[in-house]
Amino acid sequence: MASSFLIFFITIVLTHYSVSSSSAIVLLPLTHSLSKTQFNSTHHLLKFTSTRSATRFRHRHRHRHRHSQISLPLSPGSDYILSFNLGSHPPQPISLYMDTGSDLVWFPCAPFECILCEGKYDSATTGGLSPPNITSAELVSCKSPACSAAHTSFSSSDLCAIARCPLELIETSDCSSFSCPPFYYAYGDGSLVARLYRDTLSMPASSPLVLRNFTFGCAHTALGEPVGVAGFGRGVLSLPAQLASFSPQLGNQFSYCLVSHSFDADRVRRPSPLILGRYSLDDEKQKRVGDDREEFEYTAMLDNPKHPYFYCVGLEGITVGKRKIPAPEILHRVDRRGNGGMVVDSGTTFTMLPAGLYESLVTEFDRRMGGVYERATQIEERTGLGPCYYSQKSAAKVPAVALQFIGNSSVVLPRNNYYYEFFDGRDGEKRKRKVGCLMLMNGGDEAESGGPAATLGNYQQQGFEVVYDLEMRRVGFARRKCASLWDSLQQR
Repeated sequence: MASSFLIFFITIVLTHYSVSSSSAIVLLPLTHSLSKTQFNSTHHLLKFTSTRSATRFRHRHRHRHRHSQISLPLSPGSDYILSFNLGSHPPQPISLYMDTGSDLVWFPCAPFECILCEGKYDSATTGGLSPPNITSAELVSCKSPACSAAHTSFSSSDLCAIARCPLELIETSDCSSFSCPPFYYAYGDGSLVARLYRDTLSMPASSPLVLRNFTFGCAHTALGEPVGVAGFGRGVLSLPAQLASFSPQLGNQFSYCLVSHSFDADRVRRPSPLILGRYSLDDEKQKRVGDDREEFEYTAMLDNPKHPYFYCVGLEGITVGKRKIPAPEILHRVDRRGNGGMVVDSGTTFTMLPAGLYESLVTEFDRRMGGVYERATQIEERTGLGPCYYSQKSAAKVPAVALQFIGNSSVVLPRNNYYYEFFDGRDGEKRKRKVGCLMLMNGGDEAESGGPAATLGNYQQQGFEVVYDLEMRRVGFARRKCASLWDSLQQR
């Protein structure tokens, strides 16, 4: 049902794991649980999702001080949750949002107080789990590089002074017994104060993967953030970075393949694979998961000196039909102040574009659609999306759209990834009209906002395997039958 509340829940299965095997992977199935009470209409669902995408994007441009993290707001409905066990006596289950837009792993710890969290999430999101007790965990030292990474703007000497390490011990670098001070972490619609700990983190399976001395943030107080986050960004505290220190072949690459859902509950029953490590399939299985064995289209990761944990890439333009609309120069690269480029993000739903590029895209789209279909301006107001058009019962004829990345990489989007059709039936009306909307959004004036100029949302990533190759410093896209890919990887 289009009005269903979509929560992407991950349980973890270890498949053919061996540290010495170059083809070893950890396979995580993304499955979906649904709540029909969150949204009362398709318009409500789309308005919530478009508003949240805009909030998440614009938050990147508001926190400009070095000590302020600009990690991104998360909420059920467009994010992915993965489950781990913490500790070993006994192991305690935890469920966290997966986020490629941040680099910290943190979660609520008992006792936990969440301010203004009413209605923020359905307890089914985390399986009704209570915040864990961390009595067996060890506090991270103020001298640790992890402590400096969490605080970003302070040296280890500064942090040890804050931790009340005596001056003579600071001068002799002998403050290892003093713990890392609490740190503040801000999201778009919430924040938290946490301390860094180390403990054993395991991925439950018949042959579990165990990460000892795993570093994480423990929050006893949060504002509007009831669920923790597993950061998959490029920082040293992220899950892939810590996994790479344990097993480079697992931590140097990860990918996911999101089953196309179009907000339809019937389409989300099959798991979507999240894959840690590199894999290969034989020819027969490859044919089942790809379109004529389509290879990855790669584009280079761009370094962002201000926000190094983002996966930034360069966008050269967008093709509508046969016409290529060039992207502004700010999308081609990231400058010394951290402005520009496009962030590939698992936690934003809809793609956000700079105002100029978005308006050119809409103009071309409307030139092809507006003469054939009636513009649905009231739908645009109610959903936050546009342009929208009324059509007959049959599907509208929509021009093809492709993203042209730097490095001669072209990614043709499936129709359902950028144009969503549904029936509009207002209260008191018997006849329902079919309407469709463009699912790319206006991110505002890049000259005024600063920061990343665009975001590639997860809705546009459906039906692709998106690979983050940290060793080769590139992001790749390949069309896949994601449910079939899950089946094939399970059978390896």
